[in-house]
Amino acid sequence: MPEDAAVPPRRMRADARRNVDRIVSAAGILIAEHGADASLEEIARRAGVGSATLHRHFPSRQALLEAVFKDRVAALCAKADDLLTALDPGEALFTWLRAVGAHAVANRGLGASLMRGGDPALGSTCHDMIINAGDALLARARAADTVRPEIAIVHLLKLVSAISLATEEEPNGRAEADRLLAIAIDGVRARGQGMSLSGTTISSSG
Repeated sequence: MPEDAAVPPRRMRADARRNVDRIVSAAGILIAEHGADASLEEIARRAGVGSATLHRHFPSRQALLEAVFKDRVAALCAKADDLLTALDPGEALFTWLRAVGAHAVANRGLGASLMRGGDPALGSTCHDMIINAGDALLARARAADTVRPEIAIVHLLKLVSAISLATEEEPNGRAEADRLLAIAIDGVRARGQGMSLSGTTISSSG
């Protein structure tokens, strides 16, 4: 083999992959409950692994936070891909925006922690992934004339982010965020479209 030939990366054993998945899943749940400073020992306990196993896969808290964030962004983008085949393009977009809101609520300081000492390219890459995923849904909704034509995906993402930030410290923040997002979505719809609040469609006029 030539000296400069690329050496393929070693594949992770199935049991090791399961441990990583359990750790990331447990970390995601605890970060949503307690923020980015969630106890690593408790994360290991919830994942059913020892602290040594956690640190072997994630040598620093920052590495674990990055893995959780990338996992959430990948899930958000996968949901957008799935919704591209939905029968109602407008409702597909609004369903995804609600998922973005849930994503923002679950982060609880994760983004700020990553910005303080993480990979500077990570935030940019994940932002681009979310923009591209949402833009595809918005283009479909715009083509179906279910959203106002002047709205861009960056407007919608800023709106969802602002709502999540405004309700982050409230005891019933998730429910309040859902209510505010439902009101905001009414302003996004093309004129004459119905507004859905708590599953009830209300016809709008003008």
